[in-house]
Amino acid sequence: MKADTGHSPRLGAWRDSYRRLLRSAGRQAPALRLCLAGLLAAAVVQGLALACLFPLFAAVFHLREPGDILFWLGLMSGLALAATVLRWHAQGFEYNGRLASMTHQLRGRLGEQLRRMPLASLQDRRAGEMNALLLGNVDEHFNYTPLLVNLILLATVTPLVTALATLLVDWRLGLALLLVFPAIVPFYRWRRPASGRHMRQLAQAHQRTSADLVEYTQGLPVLRAACSAGDRAATLQAGLCQLQQIQTEAHRRGSKAEVLTVSVVELGLLLVVAIGVSRVVTGTLDLAVLAAVMVIVARFSEPLATFVSYTMALDLIESALERIDALLAVEPLPQQLPVARPGAFDVHFDDVSFQYPRAGDKTLDRFSATVPARSLTAIVGPSGAGKSTVVRLLMRHFDPQQGRITLGGVDLRQIPAEELNSLISVVFQEVYLFDDSILANVRMARPDASDEAVQAALHQAQCTAFIERLPQGWHTRLGDIGGRLSGGERQRISIARALLKEAPVVILDEPTAALDTESEVAVQHAIDTLVRDKTVIVIAHRLSTIAGADQILVLDPGLPPVQGRHAELLKRSARYAAMWAAQQSLKVWRADGARPAPQ
Repeated sequence: MKADTGHSPRLGAWRDSYRRLLRSAGRQAPALRLCLAGLLAAAVVQGLALACLFPLFAAVFHLREPGDILFWLGLMSGLALAATVLRWHAQGFEYNGRLASMTHQLRGRLGEQLRRMPLASLQDRRAGEMNALLLGNVDEHFNYTPLLVNLILLATVTPLVTALATLLVDWRLGLALLLVFPAIVPFYRWRRPASGRHMRQLAQAHQRTSADLVEYTQGLPVLRAACSAGDRAATLQAGLCQLQQIQTEAHRRGSKAEVLTVSVVELGLLLVVAIGVSRVVTGTLDLAVLAAVMVIVARFSEPLATFVSYTMALDLIESALERIDALLAVEPLPQQLPVARPGAFDVHFDDVSFQYPRAGDKTLDRFSATVPARSLTAIVGPSGAGKSTVVRLLMRHFDPQQGRITLGGVDLRQIPAEELNSLISVVFQEVYLFDDSILANVRMARPDASDEAVQAALHQAQCTAFIERLPQGWHTRLGDIGGRLSGGERQRISIARALLKEAPVVILDEPTAALDTESEVAVQHAIDTLVRDKTVIVIAHRLSTIAGADQILVLDPGLPPVQGRHAELLKRSARYAAMWAAQQSLKVWRADGARPAPQ
């Protein structure tokens, strides 16, 4: 089945869906294949069991020997029992925990992919959308697949086998039964593309709504403080209303197709019965055959009529598979060969240019700079000048479109990702802590560290005093995003992580910018311990904190960087001199605080 062009592409053919399902199943694919094969065999055997109605009814109606009746009754019961055993064995895939194992393994693969894929690729994905993908889509993907496949096989394969068996008894009735199947195909082909579009729209709406809910919940303290909780609630409500509209439209359109399909199936089966009755009246058909056909028609009318509805559920699974495949298809940043590991820790940016995917201009254009080993280099400049981009390129969140970056003379693209991560410690201005103990939050920097080593890092980071005040001390859970701690305390936990990691390169994103004086002093003492004998890069906003740096890089949009020490830059860089003057003027205020005093 080819994809439609335009804004409403059709979902893949069932064969493609099957292959995609097996691919997503990973190591459990052979077991899943056996499960589906077992369900198919059960559907075939059940169709043969129902075909036994013809000789059974003939034996009953014509009062044949009890042995004949018992034989056909026993054979029918045996086939029905075999179908049940096959189905039970196939669905053991679900009962014995393999289905749960498969979803767990898929989430593990998705988690591994999140660790491998470029962080720049995650910036466009909201947290709620990822939550919907990793939880909802995986469950939609697998949890109902065996049940749904079983229903579809019972609605198609079992009637088809029975209809083929009917051909051996009476070719006219058998052919009439077989014609019911082509009658519902146009409705399936008519409904499937629209169903695919609606399932995709519905899944996207669910992801957006999930993201809106997470964002609203996490931002509620800020929204209340800004008196905007109601405004954002209105935005959230609009998203929920859009979801309701999509669901209503999908149900409305789906009900039309379902009613039409039910009508066609019922009329077709009634026509089969009518043909049988007319032939019995004319004496050209045995009454026993008609009785068997009527039982078969009653048995298959509902599964056949709901076949299109089952395919809508398949569209939901296919939509989930598409989103999972799309995430798994994101390629990690390329690893250049030969693999190399740096022996020194100086950093060099050589003619680097970088442009974000949807940005109009380059953030960095032919940027070159050197950061000597065991030195303190500060990066300053106005917003949008590329300060954060420089350190993100160094951490290899993404690669430049031009030029190269080396660490100890080795191109970053030759250093394995895990190795590069182990060489760089980062202390961000905004610290993210997990809802776990203090020890666990710090130990993630070096999972094999002992409690004593973690506690030593916390002591060096000036954390001991406030930890002793916590109810469970080192074992206190910090709450969502470290909500139990103040900003300064979170910063010191972050510095303890970096101290424990003992990486030779340290990046500081102005960690004291938003702290009160007491917290700033404590954090600065912790930083002094952290950066000793390290290659340090600081993103600076307050120039007074980096006036003693070994070198300062001044970034200015559209201009080459200017590099030097503080005193030199005051003379050589108009941008730096203006920033310094502006910040110095803010330090001198009149007693009434109305305006800064003139310099």
